[in-house]
Amino acid sequence: MQEERISKLIAKSGLCSRRAAEQLILESRVKLDGQIIKELGTKTKNYHSIWVDNKPLKLQEEARLWIYYKPVGLITTHHDPENRKTVFSTLTKDMPRVISVGRLDLNSEGLLLLTNNGALASRLEHPSNGYLRRYRVRVFGDLNLNEFAKLKQGITVKGIDYRPITVEVDKIGGKNSWLVMDLYEGKTREIRNIMQHFGLKVNRLIRISYGPFQIAGLKPGEIKEIDVKLFIKGS
Repeated sequence: MQEERISKLIAKSGLCSRRAAEQLILESRVKLDGQIIKELGTKTKNYHSIWVDNKPLKLQEEARLWIYYKPVGLITTHHDPENRKTVFSTLTKDMPRVISVGRLDLNSEGLLLLTNNGALASRLEHPSNGYLRRYRVRVFGDLNLNEFAKLKQGITVKGIDYRPITVEVDKIGGKNSWLVMDLYEGKTREIRNIMQHFGLKVNRLIRISYGPFQIAGLKPGEIKEIDVKLFIKGS
């Protein structure tokens, strides 16, 4: 076995994504041969000498994947310092320990992928897969279709560069309008920030698809397991 970065080995174990593993290292929660790791680039051949939160790293289980309809009011994290209700605290006891593929914020709802495999989560999150994220978005305010058209070229808001976005008007009713938005990335509060830039307030945000995965047929709080092999080549 060749030496590999410890963050990569942690992701392979299914404990968390590689990015989250790097954060664990930065928080001094990872040990190698009993010593706290301080460098992200630390490598090892000995998988069994890695400990996280004073527990030995366990071998990877077979990769599994679920589509979950995240309701409004849940946060996408395992531990919340404010003790708010989390996605993971609502799952049934027969579920294995899972992590999310990306996040949806507290007031957003819809499709959230869950997996027991950190490497798979990293793979599904990576921009190189070209997965389109589709959202239904209800906004309050006056629409400016010319401004929306410019989003196809990308936009910079408060110093943050956003990749091209497609916006279609689905329904207009008074001051509230429904939009369908297609994105190829998922930066923090991206849709809300861009709509605010246009003088619009997002009052409902639903992710309806993520790449080949669809939320159709699920109600808030419902979850279904899907066959990884049908979607992920080589899994």
